[in-house]
Amino acid sequence: MSHIKSMPAIILCALCALPAALLYQPALSTEDLMVFHRGNVAEPGSLDPHQSGGTWENNIIGELLMGLTTDDIAGQPIPGAAESWTISADGLIWTFKLRHGSVWSDGIPVKASDFVFGIRRLLDPKTAARYAFIAYVIKNAAAVNSGEMTKENLGVRAIDDNTLEIILEEPTPFFPGLLTHYTTFPIPEHVVQKYGDDWVKPGNMVSNGPYILKSWAANDHVKVVKNKLFYDAAKVAIDEVYFYPTDDVSSALNRFRAGELDANIGSLGFPVSQTSWLQENLPGQAHITPQLATSYIVFNIRTRPFSDKGLRRAFSMCIDRETLTEKVSRDGRLPAYAFVPPGTANYEATAQLDFAGWSMEERQAEALRLLEEAGYNEKNPLIFEYLYMANLDGRRSAVVLAAMLKKCNIIARLIANEARVHYDMVQGGNFSAALAGWSADYDDPHTFLNLLDSRAGAYNYGAYHNPKYDQLMDQAATTLDAVERAQLLTNAEQMSLDDSAVAPLSYPTSKMLIAPHVKGYVPNANMYHRNRWMWLEK
Repeated sequence: MSHIKSMPAIILCALCALPAALLYQPALSTEDLMVFHRGNVAEPGSLDPHQSGGTWENNIIGELLMGLTTDDIAGQPIPGAAESWTISADGLIWTFKLRHGSVWSDGIPVKASDFVFGIRRLLDPKTAARYAFIAYVIKNAAAVNSGEMTKENLGVRAIDDNTLEIILEEPTPFFPGLLTHYTTFPIPEHVVQKYGDDWVKPGNMVSNGPYILKSWAANDHVKVVKNKLFYDAAKVAIDEVYFYPTDDVSSALNRFRAGELDANIGSLGFPVSQTSWLQENLPGQAHITPQLATSYIVFNIRTRPFSDKGLRRAFSMCIDRETLTEKVSRDGRLPAYAFVPPGTANYEATAQLDFAGWSMEERQAEALRLLEEAGYNEKNPLIFEYLYMANLDGRRSAVVLAAMLKKCNIIARLIANEARVHYDMVQGGNFSAALAGWSADYDDPHTFLNLLDSRAGAYNYGAYHNPKYDQLMDQAATTLDAVERAQLLTNAEQMSLDDSAVAPLSYPTSKMLIAPHVKGYVPNANMYHRNRWMWLEK
């Protein structure tokens, strides 16, 4: 069943219902600046595309820099810095033509060499980019990133200033979607050479996207202003955007009600407990939308106790996913018994945890048996630290989860941190078990299953490693037949579920606050909402 079709009271094809004129809304004629105050989940750790990893950073970077492709109003890939491209008959060689006349915000032309420089920098081992693995579809990328080959061997070259060639390891039908990811964006070589790592500071950073970085007040806001040299600037209506960290969603809701925020855009834009109140008192302003995402618990497989597959399985069996989704979250999300969300393109999503059809009593009995075999019981419970993100809804879920685990003689010591700190700890391997979530970087099962590949680096949070799994991923990567590829990926997913590599929890929804005067917002499962497409009514 499609994930989107199963969600209650949601616009399923918002783009289809929009008038054509709305898709390319012209800038409004006004003497006053159009200023947008936007909540943005968390404080960014960096605005360097190669040192970032959160959706809240993507929301800002995607306004400043534009890749070969970009996101349309509904979050789908369209031509960006490239106006067109051709693909060789074998699907391996992609040749992009850049837009003639495009310049950086300092007036220097955007060249194909800026893309070459950017992708080489992403894969340079010295950069230590955690997201480098996303570019491994490019020929020799993995070898360059590991230091086995030099950057000159990378399958990316500038044929001339306006023509870029990218050679892939294997046919990649989702490549246009992947290129909307900020890690593949061009990097202004002339600015990096001048400022080094400080190239992303206000006053130094230049843009080829619709906005320019104006200022950054730590833990308060990031301000961007309209880039008048952007190729489509005439159709960008909003002049200035303030991005505010909104980890505290209760406080964000108060600011929204007071008119301090025009919108709070992110996966958790308002407290779930306030949904009914919002629907009654602010009708049409609270948006619950399905995400192409998975919420899960990741285990640190590097060390005990969760290096033991049986303990991971017992842990997963003790989780009552229906109670967590229907009685605790209460936001339309679905319980998850697999890693890849239903509705993902190019996939049937038939893999699942083998105990999905068992009753909770049967699961708990088997979990207790596995724990007893490992030496854990009521007198000697399994005690571990559980990391989760510090917000009201996160705490409620963590407390209920801990109560479920306690019934199985598993004691969770709850540790909460704000989102950026949480993921720094998880990516650094400084945890025992932790809440994690993944939103699709592109609409294909590969974006999820690649996380469990042993070569995925820091985003394989728990260091899951099964050579047979990696082999299946490699086979799928070189298989041209779509049905056969999907089956290989299904086999890989099932293997990871049988290994209890992670414990899937739910397929989340996004919860956003949008004021009535904000126009051009279109709900989409990718959660891409670029300011370029929005405008404000007086």
